[in-house]
This record gives sequence, structure tokens and C-alpha cells, in this order.
Amino acid sequence: MANVVTIEAEARARAGKGAARACRREGKVPGVIYGAHMAPSLIALDPRAVMRELHRAGWQSRLYEIKINGDATRALIRDVQFHPVTDAPEHVDFQRLAPGERIRVSVPVHFENEGLSSGLKRGGVLNVIRHTVEVYTEPEHIPEQFTADLADLDFNDAVRWEDLKGTENTRPVIDRNFVVATVAPPTKLAEVSAEPTAAAAAPAPGAAPAAAATPAAAPARGAAGGARGGAAKRG
Repeated sequence: MANVVTIEAEARARAGKGAARACRREGKVPGVIYGAHMAPSLIALDPRAVMRELHRAGWQSRLYEIKINGDATRALIRDVQFHPVTDAPEHVDFQRLAPGERIRVSVPVHFENEGLSSGLKRGGVLNVIRHTVEVYTEPEHIPEQFTADLADLDFNDAVRWEDLKGTENTRPVIDRNFVVATVAPPTKLAEVSAEPTAAAAAPAPGAAPAAAATPAAAPARGAAGGARGGAAKRG
């Protein structure tokens, strides 16, 4: 079961850009909680609490309990709008969760045992294709992360969906056994393996170049004529 993080919030009375700007002037971050077939709830958040969560890995799949005047609402952070210059959060969208209702969520992938991978120890490179995996699950079963064990991976081996740990009670959005990461051989190794082929094609040092095949030369016209002339004289 996912850990639940509590965030204190205040109710906002008015919606709109003007009300949101007023909220920011008061040192708060405006937000909204929507979903579960209920009317949206306008809230104001402490920017320190918002930044604390955004700096923690996996906030997109973390379950939050928003407390407003003593009432608690469970939700996920679905979107954050940032200031184009300062990168400070300007608005936070939460999705309200209904018990037993499956939701779509992005779960981060944690890679472990990199030091035990024979491919990585020999200079291979971990090529991560998916840092997160989208799945369907119920709110009470949202995993904090999936784990990929790299211990047995050699060059060109891959971690697929079926290899991940912690996927119980989840179903991937992609309906196939997709690749999450691979171990690629080092570039220098690929270059070295290609050198013998190139060396075999090149001529050995000091060897004479092969003579080009040419068609047999036809006898000179003058020589042929002289032979015919000599035969006439003898007759």
C-alpha cells in the first residue's frame, strides 16, 4: 500500500485569474481538487509544503491527504504550473480519489544491483528507456516505485515489464511485455570488433598491387598487312 502524505490547505472562496493572483500575493499557492463526480474544491497551499513534495522523487504517484478545515480528501497531484522565470509553483491540480475506483498513475522505476551486472562492470552502459511506467490500479494499492534488478544483465540484455518487482495489483497501460532498460556494450568495444573486417579488406604493407585484368590485344594492322605483302611477293 502506498504511503499517505498529509498536506494542510485553506479553502478559497473565489475562482479566476484575479483570485489566483491575490492568493499568490498573500504568499500562498492556489490549487484545485477535482474528480470523483464531485464539485471542484478551491484551495490555497503553503509553497514550502509544495516545494518539499516536488523535490521528492515519485510525487506523481504519491497519495496525498489534503486537510481543509478538518476535512480530509485523498488525492493525487496531476499537474503543476510553474513561473516561466523563477520556476516557482503557481498552481497545483489534485485529482480526488474514490475508494475502489481504478486510476491511471505513473510509477517511477528504481534500478538496483548495478555493481553486480557483468555487462556494466565490463564498461557497458545502462540505457533507460522508461524512467516511469504508467499503470492502472486502485488508490489503496498505488506502489511508491517498481524495482528493476540488474544483477544478471550482460551486454544486450534487457529488463522488461515482467521482470519488475512490486507490480502486484497493477496493470500496465501498454498491453505487451515492453522493454524498460537495456545494457549496451561500450562504444570502443564495438569499434574494436569492426577493425578485423576492415583490416582483411586492406592490402598488406609492401605487397604489390594486383594487376588489372585486360582483354588480349589485337595484332597491329601494319603487322598483319606486312605478312600479307610478303606472301604475295613469294608467289
